[in-house]
Amino acid sequence: MKRYIQFFLIVLAAGAIYPMIYLRTNYQETILSVFNIGLDDLNIIYTVLGFVYILGYFPSGILSDKFSAKYLLVLSLLGTSAGGFWFAQIPNYASVVTIFCLWGIFAVFTFWGAHMKMVKLLSTPEEEGRFFGFLDGGRGVMEATLASIALVIFSTILEKGTSIEDKKEAIQYVIYMYSGVLLVVGILIALFVENDSKSKKTEQKIINHKQENKEKGFDFKDVGLVVKNKFVYLMGAIIFCSYAVTWVVYYFGGFMEKNLKISPVTVNSIMVVVLWMRPVGGILGGFLADKLGKIQTLIGALCGAVICLLGISFLPGSQENDTLFYTLIIAGGTFVYAIRGTYWSLLGDSRIDNKIMGTAVGFISLLGYLPDILIPYFSTEIFKQSGPEQGYNSYFIITATLGVTAIILVAIFKRQTQKN
Repeated sequence: MKRYIQFFLIVLAAGAIYPMIYLRTNYQETILSVFNIGLDDLNIIYTVLGFVYILGYFPSGILSDKFSAKYLLVLSLLGTSAGGFWFAQIPNYASVVTIFCLWGIFAVFTFWGAHMKMVKLLSTPEEEGRFFGFLDGGRGVMEATLASIALVIFSTILEKGTSIEDKKEAIQYVIYMYSGVLLVVGILIALFVENDSKSKKTEQKIINHKQENKEKGFDFKDVGLVVKNKFVYLMGAIIFCSYAVTWVVYYFGGFMEKNLKISPVTVNSIMVVVLWMRPVGGILGGFLADKLGKIQTLIGALCGAVICLLGISFLPGSQENDTLFYTLIIAGGTFVYAIRGTYWSLLGDSRIDNKIMGTAVGFISLLGYLPDILIPYFSTEIFKQSGPEQGYNSYFIITATLGVTAIILVAIFKRQTQKN
């Protein structure tokens, strides 16, 4: 029961920490107008955030092998909350960049390796698929619930008017809500999660009851074992392409508002539905991974996402097709979240010792999450070359190509694991 309680609190933490950082998913046009910045400026912010992420992934793994996950999680949640309260004051552009840098530190360097390692070690080999599926699906429930609350707050305030001042007030209250939730979850972690470094015996019993208490602890020399493992690089490549596909959800809202000429409230409503597909895609993907196979499930989800993206790209934009666009976007979101709920489950087949699991997760993340840097930059170039409307279609087609590449890499991973 202790490991399930710990897992539940980790899911709450993961579901609370990222939505505010990616408010652009639902509120991109509002943020641009309220903060008086352009899309290029926003992409620069997320490129900087991506650099901070990449610099933090590998050290976060080492950090999680050396220090208590409880304190790392609490620090991350409270630090992100504090940045949110600052963000709500609508500061100048330089301050916004600083806030996102701080968020990058708290969301990756102190948080990522700790929460991923705990999920991996809390699960048995038979449960890995569903644990990672529930992690992403549970995050989805949390994110969708918060997004639904945010939509009520946002639309209620905008009922009295849609001036820039009304939009400013609406987005401020949304940010306050997210910051408050982070604060509460941080306190819950501090009160109810056991200090995992307090007792080696207790730690091993909770994390992996099959492990011997006398197992050798982490040593910095063991980093070489990670760097020499070919599965680490193959997993990094799979996650790189798969994660690049999942980035499309941050562009669906802008696509609907710019290309389909849909109102901001309607866009938010559709995107809230997409967010509710995260628990569906994540949890269903996790169960299918355990029942049908991790590789088969991941390939199926990637194929579904590719088909939806190509459909969105080539379907003529007209009012008669709006319902079909909504269907493709919601289905695409479901496949995307199934991808996110499945690709980390391959970790169990990658021949990595548990004592260096955090470091391995950090190194794989360093490779796999490079799209956090690359996509904002390249999408800016795509929009410059193709224009605002055609830019979205070009971006979706390129993303579909990366999805096909991910399918090929997963097939290679399967063949390599069979050889071993």
